[in-house]
Amino acid sequence: MTTPDVPLRMELTVEVPGTAEQVWRALASGDGISAWFLPTDLEERAGGAVCFHMGDETSEGTVTNWDPPRHLVIEEPNWAALTGHEGAEVTPMVDEFLVEATSGGTCVVRVVASAFGTGADWEHEFFTDMERHWVPFFDHLRLYLTYFPGQRVTAMEINGDAVPGSADALRAAMRRALGVDHVGQTIEVRGITGEVDQLGDIELLVRVIGPTPGYLAFWAHDKEDGTAWPQLGGYFFSETAGAYVERETPAWKEWVQGLAAQAR
Repeated sequence: MTTPDVPLRMELTVEVPGTAEQVWRALASGDGISAWFLPTDLEERAGGAVCFHMGDETSEGTVTNWDPPRHLVIEEPNWAALTGHEGAEVTPMVDEFLVEATSGGTCVVRVVASAFGTGADWEHEFFTDMERHWVPFFDHLRLYLTYFPGQRVTAMEINGDAVPGSADALRAAMRRALGVDHVGQTIEVRGITGEVDQLGDIELLVRVIGPTPGYLAFWAHDKEDGTAWPQLGGYFFSETAGAYVERETPAWKEWVQGLAAQAR
């Protein structure tokens, strides 16, 4: 048996608006995490159960440190299974969230994820890919704390079918379909008025001004078989958000599927 003694680590730091208590609620409650990250169930106590929902997959864990509003630690024992390596010789992944208030009405958030493995390529690839995909979610957290702190989200998740080609081609198709040229641009799409917040190499993020405020995250992901698939995440905050998501999800699904033809 190989001993898992090779350190694996991801560490990211971001400054976000809000009090320590507001930031803590966003990081250490199921409603808070769901409003900017993934749909999440979390028991707010030491020893509490945690479950992150990722489409058809879940990652379960346990709260191992609970020190509001400063320090949260979660252990995820079966993270290797997310890459198809169930039973791999790795230690549980430890997710650590630290909150430090500043004098300017903001907080510095440090997120550290760590584990020990055997040095296999897939382990390092997992942590590298995790860090790359964590960064855009900090923009979600910033938008949430700026415009919707403490509010409950109504989420919309749409996964398109894989199409031949690259994620870069899909992202270019998204920009054309949205008419996006630059950050700060006001756009109109499917009855929504929004402002382009981020144009990254993974995600296109739009703050929705109306009629249902929130934000839309447009993603494109490469697959190993030479195809790519589009994804749209919607985070809405209003009394009418539920009706909007129920009514508009089929049309948004058709819009996402239509990107395939434009990406060729």
